[in-house]
Amino acid sequence: MIAQLPGGQVGYDDQGDGLPVVLLHGFPHDRTLWTPQRVALAPRVRCIVPDLRGFGHSSTHGPFSMDQYADDVVALLDWLGIEAAVVCGLSMGGYLAMALWRRHPERVRAFVFCDTKAGADSDEARDRRDALLALAKREGTRAFTEAQLPGMLGKTTRERRPDVVNGVRVMMGRQSVAGITGALQAMRDRPDSRETLGTISVPTLVVVGEDDVLTPISEARAIAESLPAAARVRMEIIAGAGHLPCVERPAATTHALADFLATLADPD
Repeated sequence: MIAQLPGGQVGYDDQGDGLPVVLLHGFPHDRTLWTPQRVALAPRVRCIVPDLRGFGHSSTHGPFSMDQYADDVVALLDWLGIEAAVVCGLSMGGYLAMALWRRHPERVRAFVFCDTKAGADSDEARDRRDALLALAKREGTRAFTEAQLPGMLGKTTRERRPDVVNGVRVMMGRQSVAGITGALQAMRDRPDSRETLGTISVPTLVVVGEDDVLTPISEARAIAESLPAAARVRMEIIAGAGHLPCVERPAATTHALADFLATLADPD
């Protein structure tokens, strides 16, 4: 589906009824990243899965920032008539979720932070973003995809699941250079969110792949330990998965999400 919003076009899926759950993809992905969870959870909750600005079927023009991505999500919720939702963000989607709490906390029913981190980029990480920016501009999406793909998936997945590897390669390979470079700049320049974590007052689940090398278990634990008692934090480690447990171990990831969502009272 396509929403024509004041800030541009947003591609999205909207499936199921009941508690609204927004599933935010990472970088450089699109909404199909969450297809296994959308299909499996739709009989129990309402899954809203957008393409972030620059990706999938959404507009590729800027501005690009975590605040803009957050405002785009709220604009989609307004368009759909949804007052508040559970917000689940993976990697860059987690950065966006933290920005959403700073800007629109009243729109958040609960959080799932999946394979993400709260700190800003170090100087070294910013340099790596700049190198990737140059690569994408110089050689295009295909070269960028091949450079990034190994870190996206765990060792087990890379060795034993060529179907998953190829699926992620295809998804990454269809993204636009404009979306990739805009998101790289947004991630490079994002603020530190560690203080934000201390203000979260809604139930929160932290999920991480056991073999994630981009945002490892230590980052997930740091998020969980920074959340206040009001967040009633839970943490799940997905065995045999790297940075993308939703596609590497979809059933295990869905199970973790379903168990958490079952603890939330129906807002109606």
